[in-house]
Amino acid sequence: MNVATTTASVPWASLTPVLIVLGGAVLAVLVESFAPARLRRPLGIGVSLVVTAAAIVVLSWRWVVVADTPQGFDEYIEDPLTVGAQLILAVITFLALLVIADRTQIRDGAFAGQPSDRPGSVDEELTEKKRYQRSEMFALVLFSLGGMMVFPAADSMIMLFVALEVMSLPLYILCATARRRRQLSQEAALKYFILGAFASAFFLMGMALLYGYSGGLKFSGVYKVMTQSTGEMDWLLLAGIVMVLVGLLFKVGAAPFHAWTPDVYTGAPSPITGFMAAAVKMAAFAAILRFYQVLAGHFTWDLLIPMSIIAVLTMVVGTVAGLVQTDIKRMLAYSSIAHAGFILLAVMSLVKGSAGHVLFYVLAYALATIGSFAAVTLVRSGTRSGDSLEVGGEATALDRWAGLGKRSPLLAGSVLVFLMSFAGIPLTSGFIGKFVVFSDAFAGQLGWLVAIGLLCSVATAFYYFRVVRLMFFTEPSENTVVIKSEGLTAIAIAVCALGTILLGIVPGPVLSMLSNVAIFLP
Repeated sequence: MNVATTTASVPWASLTPVLIVLGGAVLAVLVESFAPARLRRPLGIGVSLVVTAAAIVVLSWRWVVVADTPQGFDEYIEDPLTVGAQLILAVITFLALLVIADRTQIRDGAFAGQPSDRPGSVDEELTEKKRYQRSEMFALVLFSLGGMMVFPAADSMIMLFVALEVMSLPLYILCATARRRRQLSQEAALKYFILGAFASAFFLMGMALLYGYSGGLKFSGVYKVMTQSTGEMDWLLLAGIVMVLVGLLFKVGAAPFHAWTPDVYTGAPSPITGFMAAAVKMAAFAAILRFYQVLAGHFTWDLLIPMSIIAVLTMVVGTVAGLVQTDIKRMLAYSSIAHAGFILLAVMSLVKGSAGHVLFYVLAYALATIGSFAAVTLVRSGTRSGDSLEVGGEATALDRWAGLGKRSPLLAGSVLVFLMSFAGIPLTSGFIGKFVVFSDAFAGQLGWLVAIGLLCSVATAFYYFRVVRLMFFTEPSENTVVIKSEGLTAIAIAVCALGTILLGIVPGPVLSMLSNVAIFLP
């Protein structure tokens, strides 16, 4: 008997960027396991930076290819949305790794020498004495990036969930590794893990309902069944879509699924907060774009009211709660919630070009976010005794930032650029981002939501410029010092500030490139 065999065709070229990142993550694990202790950190830094740079180069090539011929390979879709989101994610991660790798001039860094040491224990004292520093955070960041890169490309329910977990699990660990205020850091990680598991339950239940509706595991299959349906089972489809959206909206910190955001952003090491705030938003919004435009858009009128309520709640909660914050990390956390609300307006608009505008907005937000949290790592508590200076942890209380412009004009100037971008001031990337997403929402007949968004945007400017007033128009705080970085954080801040200004002055090339972003359905 002759048995016919078929060989599956693997799209190696399309998968190359993801394979580079995940292969680099495995290599980083091997470095951490087998390299001599004194070489682990420099090798880990080198591997992670080279891997992300290589991914940027390969994704630039794939962008040229996919812009002409978008492709779908069974459960993995390579289209301009996928490659554009992956390219931005690689750039974000490269900049974040510069901040993660820096240990500043006093060589303390943001991470515990041994995160497993009990705070205040003899083990921790011994670790500090020997200046021992674990470096597994580089492997964890690369694994998380690998999950993020698959997230917007997934056409399968199983692949989407696996990508979600690969993205999230390393972040749960990284949130618990802060050098100082370790118990707060561990509490933040536990909250993130528990609430993340709860959101994943909604996510999985929604997928189960979609499977029950369509009999398949692919979203494109659900779409085909949906277009041929008589409407008798639409309630099951709608329930599944809503539950999946709950899981995705949790990741972007949209209200009322935002409760984890302030505590996790505050407790996590600041470099990880910056990476998480920027990269997770990029991956999650790219996935929401695909899911919403492919499936949820079929129920535009059914979802208009609940999605509008979520968008308004997100903008209002982020704005009002941010006004009363006295800690800069919590203020930036509520700022991120407000920005998620602004971006949701473009997602809901369903107009041509809105997907590219969402990617532009998140890129602009990411540059300002990574730069802001990088600056937080350099502003420290400090006490002087004669000629000696004892440097403590990050000075995150807003009143400790008083007079920063006199202590460090360059750092304060960079923070000013980032805050102006958050506020949407002209000549910054944030202004262009808000202009294009609000324009899309207006074109999508969501003018009343745009009006609320504009009011919230004006109100958020108050708490951004409260920080500006403190930095430039008050006397310096006596117990605050600005320390120098080893160089990597300074590079990241400079690149983020320059990118924020360039995208605000000459946004044309990037907007033109992202105008090619389209969502391909095989």
